[in-house]
Amino acid sequence: MDNRHNSEKAAQAAGPVHRPGDQEAGPSSPGYTDFHGDGPESASVPGASSQQHLPPPYSGPSHSATDPRQQILPKGPQYYPGLPLLDYRQYCPPMFALSSDNTTISSKATYLSENVKALSSLLRTLATVPPKPQILIQGSQNMVIDFSIRLNLMSLLIPDNPDHRMDYLRCVTRGEMACRGGNEPSLKPELLPSEEGLEAWCARFVKDQASVKTFTLERVVANLDQNWIEGQIRSLIAAIDYKGHVTVQFPVTHAKVTIQNPDKVNKFFTSVATLFTGKAKYEVVKAVWPFATAKNGDRGRKCIVQSEKTWWEEWKDPIKFAILQRRQGWVTNEDKLECIMEGKGKGDTWSDWPSPQQFGHSPHG
Repeated sequence: MDNRHNSEKAAQAAGPVHRPGDQEAGPSSPGYTDFHGDGPESASVPGASSQQHLPPPYSGPSHSATDPRQQILPKGPQYYPGLPLLDYRQYCPPMFALSSDNTTISSKATYLSENVKALSSLLRTLATVPPKPQILIQGSQNMVIDFSIRLNLMSLLIPDNPDHRMDYLRCVTRGEMACRGGNEPSLKPELLPSEEGLEAWCARFVKDQASVKTFTLERVVANLDQNWIEGQIRSLIAAIDYKGHVTVQFPVTHAKVTIQNPDKVNKFFTSVATLFTGKAKYEVVKAVWPFATAKNGDRGRKCIVQSEKTWWEEWKDPIKFAILQRRQGWVTNEDKLECIMEGKGKGDTWSDWPSPQQFGHSPHG
């Protein structure tokens, strides 16, 4: 009996070795198929069960899944908790450069000066993100800046519900002064009745044979009552008994997109050509981002996020606190939290807060 058993073992060992084919490979193979028991695939394989095709419990991911060089980046816009829902990639897309003052992105990409559809499509995309309106408040005495604080107002242009956005593209209209292909603002030329706004202006730009030509999209804020806000700020600073010179400004960054045709020879040649012949400038389209549906005081006015008065009630204490600190920088939600939770700055005046020199450290310390 033992001899017969041993002879059968020897015959099996001498036979062909079975190696799994592509269809029988494990989960790291692209030919692997996961059968789930009830489907038609399992019915076609005699004796197949859902368990025998699952990877063993100790199986790890394939090498391609963990190799950082092969990770797939998300195709759509990336959103950030706590920030407005925007496609932030549009603030500096490929082949564009941001100016040193953060106001303008510009490109000399050839295809944008030669392809009407490419230019108009890009401008419509870049119009979907707002500019960054700010408030800059400064106080100085004897040529010394006591405080210089900034507040970001961009979130006031973007409602939580994207369906409530009211931004739109606006092209120059008949009788409106604008750069329409010349070096200076003019009322001419006008579009023909058969021509469509943005695309028609893009077509004129592409066809223009000027040695230097630019096309600019401007992002603007509408219906924000800057005068009312400035008045509240100046009243607050007067109330804390500050005696210095005060300036209140409303700068806007990320406000312009400029397309220029490539340099025909080099930058120096372009500069010389511009000096003698000027630029063919097209400044005929704006992306309008309303703060409200109408001007402050108009009947039926609705604000996109909140009114100037509501905003002021939220931020007047953080502004006062930052000024008393001799702040040189931004006023943020952290300042708002300190005012709400700790009552910072309430009831204080300028003389109640010694200068940083008296403390022996900077206002950031």
